[in-house]
Amino acid sequence: MILHNGKIVVEAYFNGHTSNSPWYWASVGKTLTTATVGIAQHEGLLDIDNKVSQYIGEGWTSAPLEKENLINCKNLLTMTSGLDDSLGEDVSAQNLEYAADAGERWEYHNVHKKLQDVVAEVSNQTWTTYFNSQLKNKIGMSGAWIASNNFNVYWSTTRSMARFGLLTSANGIWETNQIIPETYLTEAINTSQNLNEAYGYMWWLNGKSSYRLQQSQHLFTGFLIPNAPVDMYAALGKDDQKIYIVPSKDLVIIRMGNAADNANFALSNFDEELWSHINLLIN
Repeated sequence: MILHNGKIVVEAYFNGHTSNSPWYWASVGKTLTTATVGIAQHEGLLDIDNKVSQYIGEGWTSAPLEKENLINCKNLLTMTSGLDDSLGEDVSAQNLEYAADAGERWEYHNVHKKLQDVVAEVSNQTWTTYFNSQLKNKIGMSGAWIASNNFNVYWSTTRSMARFGLLTSANGIWETNQIIPETYLTEAINTSQNLNEAYGYMWWLNGKSSYRLQQSQHLFTGFLIPNAPVDMYAALGKDDQKIYIVPSKDLVIIRMGNAADNANFALSNFDEELWSHINLLIN
């Protein structure tokens, strides 16, 4: 789906999928958590510079206590918790092991789920209730968080993913209401730390001089997606779930479905291939 100036200009479904079919967001849903944390901070319920254990108690990891207490909420937003990223999706305490001090290592990790626990604790609501009332319902999204292996995955229609993309591209404003705080959102879609220039608060950023990817400590040089617009930023999920936002061209682009090649994580060869076709339409 391609939206320009807030309107759908391309919408196509395949293999029995329709505009009413729900599909999983995979790690694209991380940005829903980002947005909701920003809303909770604006309400005065939390401060992302505070340590995670201040909100959910000590012992939420198996790291030594002095190392656990180095981890603040911003570390979870920016993938700089220092926790071992090689142990799979399980975010129970025994599976969250120390690898480095917080802020010293960038690693793509599902430990951000603990931010949902923080929001639930400080709001005195369930994560789903708070998310629904503060974000989902305000922009007319469909969908639900589905629990899987001690983790939450969001499912919705493609048009609902597009609604969230439009909200983000409009600096957090829906109609006349500021849903996501603008200053916080600006932080979220810009470089958030010095270990991975191409990463904000769970948003991937194009146009930077280098980037890191999941399950690797290698630093790659060049743009994240070389043939995409320099100012493009994206939410990227397993099996090629995508939200691309291009401010300079007022574009929001959504891709949902099975993996284009084999199973993959956030970035894949499909990003380059897809942008080669999109460029034929926008250039």
